[in-house]
Amino acid sequence: MLKAAVQGAGSAGMEHLKAYMRNPHVEIAAIGSRTKEGARRAAEQLGLDCPVFDDFEELLKVPGLDLVSICTPPDRHAAECVMAAEAGKHVLIEKPVALNSEELHRMSAAVERAGVKSSVGFVLRWNPLLMTIKKAIAAGMIGRPLLVHADYWHGPTNQAPMGVRRRWGPVAGGIMVHGGCHAMDAARFVLGNDPITQVVGRCPEHERSSPKQRTNVAIVNFACGAVGKISASNTFHMPYVFNIEVFGDEGVIRNNRFYFKRFTGQLDVGEFPTVLPDSGEVAHHPFGGLIDDLVDCILNGVESTNSLKVAVNTHEACFAAERSAANQGEPIQLLA
Repeated sequence: MLKAAVQGAGSAGMEHLKAYMRNPHVEIAAIGSRTKEGARRAAEQLGLDCPVFDDFEELLKVPGLDLVSICTPPDRHAAECVMAAEAGKHVLIEKPVALNSEELHRMSAAVERAGVKSSVGFVLRWNPLLMTIKKAIAAGMIGRPLLVHADYWHGPTNQAPMGVRRRWGPVAGGIMVHGGCHAMDAARFVLGNDPITQVVGRCPEHERSSPKQRTNVAIVNFACGAVGKISASNTFHMPYVFNIEVFGDEGVIRNNRFYFKRFTGQLDVGEFPTVLPDSGEVAHHPFGGLIDDLVDCILNGVESTNSLKVAVNTHEACFAAERSAANQGEPIQLLA
């Protein structure tokens, strides 16, 4: 059995706790939050009998603790990830894992030095639609990928602008970092974690000098030669939408609809049954897959394909999209 703790008792933290509870190889050893009362409420709601903490350093001292999920606001992720890694704990960090490159590389270096396993909260990698698209591309069903579209549109009709996220100072990092990172990562995921090598970002003119860009469109180049359009916004008055489309020289996949030349030879469209990533509700997301993957990696001594090391390129692309947009679309090169 692995002993796991969850730091942060908000909506994401609750889903992590539920997923750990469903895994037969995990025991919940502790819950941490800003206040002991908040952590205790989470424990009571789920019928858990475990220690609660309002001090992360004390939580890390729980005897036999193996694994920590970090579900606090993003401005706390870097410090808590480094502390956990230095204490020898495997880490699962909610997205965005960091707010700038310095934090990101400090976290990655700490995890590598400690030799612990890591994973990032890109939970949509376990959404059935994205998993199916990835398998179809790997099987050559669309031929050579040429263009990828991914969109994260999470309008004010789906969130409480002055709710719990009000205290998230880091939201000022911009929408591509805060939510669009899901779309940026999805584009890389379906291409087999292919690195992004160049980014050009654009935002509406009135947001260019704002520390809180609410609409961003990025044109990206992938190492494999494909290009991508990644967009993110939390300003439009519309339902939540997450699109993923991949265009190849032998076929096209547009969400759950496809055009495969090798099967039809025409422009007939097919549709496969799946679960669409069509809800912004945290409880809709497949946290079980995220948790189970990391637990399996720890037990088998292998690295996750969703590790912090893999996520560095995704986050650097998001930071670059925000910087480029603020500088009128200046192209930014990334290390592959």
